Parts: sequence; C-alpha cells; structure tokens
Amino acid sequence: MRQLCSIQLDLTAAVAPSPELVCWSRLGAAYQLGGLDDLFESREVIELRGQVMAAEDIRLYRAELADWGEHPRVEWQESAAEWVMANDLCRREILDRLADEAPLPAAAFDDACDVPWRSTGWTNNQNVVRLIDFMESRGEVAVAARGERGERLWDLAERVYPETDTVPIAAALQERARRALRALGLMRPRVHDLAGIVRRDLEAPGEPAVIEGVRGKWCVDPEQLDRPFRGRTAVLSPLDRLIFDRKRMADIFGFDYQLEMYKPKAKRRWGYYALPILSGDRLVGKLDASADHQRGALVVHAIHEDETFSQALRRRVDRELAALAAFLGLAVRHE
Repeated sequence: MRQLCSIQLDLTAAVAPSPELVCWSRLGAAYQLGGLDDLFESREVIELRGQVMAAEDIRLYRAELADWGEHPRVEWQESAAEWVMANDLCRREILDRLADEAPLPAAAFDDACDVPWRSTGWTNNQNVVRLIDFMESRGEVAVAARGERGERLWDLAERVYPETDTVPIAAALQERARRALRALGLMRPRVHDLAGIVRRDLEAPGEPAVIEGVRGKWCVDPEQLDRPFRGRTAVLSPLDRLIFDRKRMADIFGFDYQLEMYKPKAKRRWGYYALPILSGDRLVGKLDASADHQRGALVVHAIHEDETFSQALRRRVDRELAALAAFLGLAVRHE
C-alpha cells in the first residue's frame, strides 16, 4: 500500500473486488482474500475519496482537508462551499447523529437540506450523499467501514484517522508527486493526484527520460535506474495503477484496452470485466473470466491473445489462472 500510494476502491466483484485483485497480483500467495478487511478493522489503512491508503498518510492530506472549507481555491469548490453553508443545519444534524450513533450509512439521515443539489448527472438532488461527500472533503467525517452491500459507513473523522502531524500543502503535494512517480516508475512530468481533495496535476520530481518512438516528455523514478529487472506473468485488475491511465498504457505498451462493463454486450470486444495479462515487460492479452461462487468455479469465457502465445507463455498464464482460482477458493472452468 505504501509503495502504490493508494488503490482505487471499486467494489465490482465480477472476479473479485478490484483492491483485492491488486493486492493479490502484486503480492501473490503472500496475500490472503479479505486481508484488506483486516487492515481496515485494525485502522492500518483508511479510505479517502474512494482511495485506500496507509492510515499514516493522512498527514499528507490534513492541510488540504482543512483548507477546503476555510479557503476555497477553485470556482467549483467555492460554489460547493456556499452550498454546504446554505445547508448548515442539515450538516450539523449529521455531525450530531454521528457523534452518538456512528457508524451510519448516508441512507440513515433525513434530508433536511434547504437548498437542493443541482447536477446534470446522477447526483442531481442526492442532497445527503453530496453533503456527506463534501463533509469528507472538509475533514469532518470519514468512512469508518463498509456495510454488507458495500455501502460506506460514516463516522467523525477524528475517530477514524490516526493522530499525526500536518504536512503543509506545498510539501505534501511534493511528497505525493514523488510517491506517484515511485508507484508508476515512468510517467509524464505531470500526473493527476488520484486521492486529491481538489483535482490537481502534480509535477513529478524524476529524471528526464525518452521513450523511443513516443512523442513528448517523460520522467523516470531515479531509484529504478540501473536496477536489474526480472519479469513474471501476472493477471491484473483493470484498475491497477499500471494501466489506470489508458493513454500512458497505450504510449508505453502499445496496449489497446478499455473496461467494457458499461458497454452494451454486443459492443464488447473482450468481455464485461476483462483482466489485462502482463508478461515480463509487455501487456500481451486479456482474460475474460467471472467468479461463479455457487458453482465453485472461476469461469474462463475467453483468453484474448494480442499476439500469439508461445507454449511457454500459455503454461505461465494457465498457472496464473490456477493461482487466481485458488486465491478465490474456486476451480478453473473453461466455457
């Protein structure tokens, strides 16, 4: 978790929840299913803005959390801060109930907002949900746990986050940029801060680099220079940070990929939740699979080969499939 900065908390479980897949593909047999739940329970990790991170890293966000409510910096933030203040009575009622009854889901609170939230998207009129989201960004509330259906359970932030110092914003942004580069190894000089309270592009502090055949500037983590590389075959979560930036992935690996779960079935090329296949330093294909726990099977619908697999690579992919199935407590079944 510390090396990756953060992991996106997406609970789609066609195979397994993405954070579990990321941990397993990175750590292998050293990681057991449900390990993240244990870390949440012991408060060694926290959730912030849909990202899981090491709990002590809240020190890199405290200044930004405090600053959000006191000194809005961008236009949308100013508008949101005004909306929160217009619904201050509802905000205070939420804080009072959490003080006495936490943890609670957003659905437990009455909508006492005087001014409705207006949006062109799905959040339109989702007053309590949006108010709590902004209260998280203000550092007032935090996700204490997840319910049986994956819903966020809220508590007062002071009871969830560990006691730490507060790193000033400028220094915190610099450290977050350094960690982002360490997590990715190679990237453009500017990178989006995924767990940022305000959307920011961070300036990566790496060594200038050139990728043959690819335009533009890149930078590399200096700690990775002149180190030996020993690749392996791995099946990845579609939200692993290695491939999260689709353009970066296409530039570096020439890998054509999209997560197609939101596409109509007839328009999918690789499947509902296809998992990228890594071999050494190349992305070589996609695994279309799903977990059928009633049948006790990891069902393999298709393996899409971007290039024809050698027999050795096919054996390595089969071993990785068997390991993934064992991790989930299932047996591989090809259909």
